[in-house]
Amino acid sequence: MVDVSGKAVTTRSAIAQGFVKMKATVLKAVRGLKNPKGSPLEVARIAGIAAAKRTAEWIPLCHPLPLTHIDVTARLCKNGVEIRSHVVAAAQTGVEMEALVAVTAAALTVYDMCKALDKSIEITDIYLLEKTGGKSGDFHRIFARIQARTARPCAGGNVERCKRYKSSVAARGR
Repeated sequence: MVDVSGKAVTTRSAIAQGFVKMKATVLKAVRGLKNPKGSPLEVARIAGIAAAKRTAEWIPLCHPLPLTHIDVTARLCKNGVEIRSHVVAAAQTGVEMEALVAVTAAALTVYDMCKALDKSIEITDIYLLEKTGGKSGDFHRIFARIQARTARPCAGGNVERCKRYKSSVAARGR
């Protein structure tokens, strides 16, 4: 484990998202509350919250953190269920893993509760949307995409083009 004893305790938050893709027939059963195991959305919410609290048991090198807020939402969409988590703590390290574990456990719960209706359900697109606090600063996925687009001139191994691009960015003060 990384030693975080020298870091200041600050408020940290993270939002993660995932998606459970399913057929229209399964969605119809979930909407109509005709699932053999009950309502997967509410059980997934509770599973996500419980999992976030136990992240250090799931991920071997994660620090156990005193979480102050966990919110997990599971929302029916056109092609499946969108799951989102928001986790907050006053700690010496971030809560990104807790947010990701919450989404993952909630997605697995939706799968478990709906697998009797269809085994081809897919869990996809689990990722961090944003994080705030800590030494490394804030991260917002939308801004990361914009940065990735502006960094493309350096892609493909063209070293000279990359140097010219970096020089022009530095000259503009970006």
